[in-house]
This record gives sequence, C-alpha cells and structure tokens, in this order.
Amino acid sequence: MPRRTALGLALVAIPAIWTGARAQAPAVRRATPSQTEGPYYPVRLPDDSDADLLRNGRLAYGKGQAAWISGSVTDLGGRPVSGAVVEIWQCDHAGHYHHPGDGDRADPAFQGFGRVVAGADGQYRFRTMRPVAYAGRTPHIHFKVRLGAKELLTTQLYVAGDPGNESDFLWRRLDAASRSDLTAAFSPGPDGLQARFPIVVQT
Repeated sequence: MPRRTALGLALVAIPAIWTGARAQAPAVRRATPSQTEGPYYPVRLPDDSDADLLRNGRLAYGKGQAAWISGSVTDLGGRPVSGAVVEIWQCDHAGHYHHPGDGDRADPAFQGFGRVVAGADGQYRFRTMRPVAYAGRTPHIHFKVRLGAKELLTTQLYVAGDPGNESDFLWRRLDAASRSDLTAAFSPGPDGLQARFPIVVQT
C-alpha cells in the first residue's frame, strides 16, 4: 500500500477512536437538591454528637420508632467522597429541638444531632428515630455534608407516603424528581426501621 494512502486511512481512523472514548465516559449524576437549613441547627454542638442519636451520654432514649438511616456520599461522576462529614439533626418524639429557639424543651435523652465521617467507600450510617411532625411541618430530618472547610450540601429528608407531605410548604415547592431524591421509605427491619438515603454532591 502506498505510504500516502496508509497515512490517510490512519487519520480517518483517529476520530472514530475518540468518538468511542466519549461514548464510554461516565454519565453525570443528578445532584441531591438543597433545602433550607431551618432555624434549629445547634447553637452549640452536644458533647455527645456521634452516630447514635438514641443515646445521649449515659441516657438512653426509648420513645418514638427506632430507625437506621444509611447511604453513600458520591460526586457527580459516581465516585465515593471519602472523608465527607455528614451531619443530621431533628426534633424529638414531641416535636422539640435542642435549641434555644425551641425553648430547650427537647427530651434530654435524645441526642438530637449526630455526625459521622464517610468511609473510603463513601458510606455513612446513623441510629436515630423515624422523624415526626410538628406544627407546620411534615416529618423530616435535616442533613448537612461538608468536606474539609467546604460545605457541599444542606438539605432535608422526608418520609415516603407520609400524609403530611402534601401540605408541607417546603415539600410543595419540590418538583417530582426532587421529591423522589429527598424521600426515603422507612421499612421494618430486624432491629428497627431501615431507610436508605444516597447523597450526590458537587465537590
């Protein structure tokens, strides 16, 4: 084959290789929608702020419905965000937060706030209770995700099928896809309710 013809064929083949590489690139994932922090983020973090919200120091909390909430923190490319700090906070069984703005009426046995560091696989897990409604709000749990000094996400998790969702002012603002992203089923398990909440962030 003449050298000039062979070179022309090689140049034609190169774009085909590039096109194939682009077609195989991972799809960009949808970021978990953000929502307001609300007025009850702790003014002072509790001395006990681990992953078990049903124990506050030596006190054990036995009210409400015990639940495990777990998930993963990944970036838009589906890669685990190792070392991401995941925080949650919520009201107790009677609808009160550990916060001066709520009159500090929360049950002292309920930790109310928890923090974990996602592992190398991006996984996190909390022991808490199924959230409950209070005046003006459907059941929800607040989430915040940080990586180093950077805050990646603040949002809220809702309970699938809860009758209060449709009347909640924040829930009503969500489109169908965002509602799906921020809703989890709390299903019976061997040691309490189980809920799964995957989180996708832009790092």
